[in-house]
Amino acid sequence: MTDKEIKALVSLLDDEDAEVTTHVEEKIRSLGSSVIPFLETEWEESFNPVIQRKIEELIHDLQLRVMIERLQGWKNGGALDLLEGMWIVATYQYPELSLDKLRSDIEQLYYDIWLQVREDMNPVDQIKMMNGIFYGNMNFGANTKSFHSASNSMINVVLESRRGNPITLCVIYMLIARKLGMPVHGVNLPNLFVLTYKQDKLQFYINVFNRGIIFSKTDIDHYIAQLNLKAKDSFYQPCSNLEIVQRVLRNLILSYEKAGEPEKIKEVESILKSIMDDVFED
Repeated sequence: MTDKEIKALVSLLDDEDAEVTTHVEEKIRSLGSSVIPFLETEWEESFNPVIQRKIEELIHDLQLRVMIERLQGWKNGGALDLLEGMWIVATYQYPELSLDKLRSDIEQLYYDIWLQVREDMNPVDQIKMMNGIFYGNMNFGANTKSFHSASNSMINVVLESRRGNPITLCVIYMLIARKLGMPVHGVNLPNLFVLTYKQDKLQFYINVFNRGIIFSKTDIDHYIAQLNLKAKDSFYQPCSNLEIVQRVLRNLILSYEKAGEPEKIKEVESILKSIMDDVFED
């Protein structure tokens, strides 16, 4: 379809006949994400608020489709790159976000900590050293003032503000630790996401949301008992990158529930459903 033909379609978005506008919208959506730049130009050049609103809705719908396709591709490829998965989630609110920029930000954080690493450090001292820099010089910490804000699930915002929820802080901490060669993984606890340092017979846990406090399996036993839950292996052992991203999306749904945004709840639920196998639940 030529630009002239697309332009003619856009001009019909404010037609008085609802059937016409519905048909036009479906036709534009069928063109796929390649039409987004053209729609953005049309929005800038239009002085019709009805058409501008319709264009905004179309662009959002197309960007949402791109996001879901990316996330499904990431999952089907093995969900190997956690940062990529977190980037795709963040493009829900920031569709122009650069993955390369996120990689550069994580690389800089890694380098700043790597300068302080000594080869003779034992695992606990490694984590204590990392805690000192992560919460000290880098000033990362819990976003207790706006705990349920959707921005806490957006890794780019957390990297900039240095404040986040348990899972996003854990992801950033874990990405740095892995680049340092530490065997650190995510753990899906009920109501809380933590990390575990696991290598051979050595295993301990890290509460990133609480300034990197180190704790043991016994502490998890007590935590589970307080919640009156039956212990499961998933409360103690590493979870997958896919499970991490699924939980991030669940947190995002909760954020929009707290904010009273039903349309966003519906959209994020459809995103989550697109990467579910109907076998994993928190």
